[in-house]
Amino acid sequence: MDRGEQGLLKTEPVAEEGEDAVTMLSAPEALTEEEQEELRRELTKVEEEIQTLSQVLAAKEKHLAELKRKLGISSLQEFKQNIAKGWQDVTATNAYKKTSETLSQAGQKASAAFSSVGSVITKKLEDVKNSPTFKSFEEKVENLKSKVGGAKPAGGDFGEVLNSTANATSTMTTEPPPEQMTESP
Repeated sequence: MDRGEQGLLKTEPVAEEGEDAVTMLSAPEALTEEEQEELRRELTKVEEEIQTLSQVLAAKEKHLAELKRKLGISSLQEFKQNIAKGWQDVTATNAYKKTSETLSQAGQKASAAFSSVGSVITKKLEDVKNSPTFKSFEEKVENLKSKVGGAKPAGGDFGEVLNSTANATSTMTTEPPPEQMTESP
């Protein structure tokens, strides 16, 4: 190995047979008494700084809460703003855009499929209406209509025939016979 590779590959001491790896890792480095004392002082100093920063943070959070209270900003409003911001962030991602695009295309394809199904059904209904069986049924209904409804000219579509037959039947059952309509002296 040349010198450049040696800097990249750091060798760690390996536990010898019978030597506990945990003891080897937790054992303090060989430090002098003076170095250990210096590290203890630094440890104490860092712990004090952390405690001071925690107190400052608590005071800042209390001040923040007071300012929000004075401005009338509630937790619910903040929550709504966070949700809106989060949703805005989500909609700005490429994954959302691609998913939205894919769903849009799927919706268009489904719409086209439903449209074609509708046109197929319409064509089938037209085929049924033009079938000889339906024409025979339509003629029978028109004959029935002419017998019940009187002498109206034949023709019209099937819907008109059914409506007029229904009207003729209902007028027959609701109107009293002519002899009951005259007044008795």
